[in-house]
Amino acid sequence: MQLYFMGIAYRKKVDDDTELALWKIEENAEELYQQLQLDEEEQSYLQKLSNSKRYLHWLGTRVLLRKMLNTEEYIDCRADEHGKPYLTSIPYHISFSHSFDYAAVMISKNKPVGIDIERVDQKVERIVKKFLRPDELAFIQPKHRIMQLYICWCAKEAIYKCYGRKEVSFLNHIYLDAFDYHKAGVFHATIKNEMVNLNFEVAYFQFNEYMIGYAKEA
Repeated sequence: MQLYFMGIAYRKKVDDDTELALWKIEENAEELYQQLQLDEEEQSYLQKLSNSKRYLHWLGTRVLLRKMLNTEEYIDCRADEHGKPYLTSIPYHISFSHSFDYAAVMISKNKPVGIDIERVDQKVERIVKKFLRPDELAFIQPKHRIMQLYICWCAKEAIYKCYGRKEVSFLNHIYLDAFDYHKAGVFHATIKNEMVNLNFEVAYFQFNEYMIGYAKEA
């Protein structure tokens, strides 16, 4: 099911406890800032980002989170030692992403989630061997190579965020099952290293010139 609200470019209910949304950042920083309640630590952090794209992205994800949770109360959103965001007093798992003019947020009541949004560009070819192994490159279809590479990148990024630990290599620890290219789809993946062996369900879809991937433990 896809839902649309003022200010939200796209909203999807993944299941009864999980949803994601995209916010197209058309406001200036002051307009976004006025929609938030921030404590001193957050305000201090924002001063370091002032006048940068990261500043708008940070504000955009927090505004979108507030809309999705449908609250006017202060939201205490922190990051753990691995940089994974979490809410201190609201029982939701969360994940943030952003790319150019869009912010993306995913929330779930029952399990960790991860989301990634990327604007599709030929530049992905430069880093292919840094995140895909030969067995994964083998299932990339030449006709849809760039789009499928972005699906793989978004999938690994979403899995990385879902797992939430820094000691994971895209190339060496995240394994994608083979899949054929479609404009939207679902496939499975695994994190394997000396510490963990976890299975994930990954879904993806195209939105205009962007690719979105999201993941949760299977």
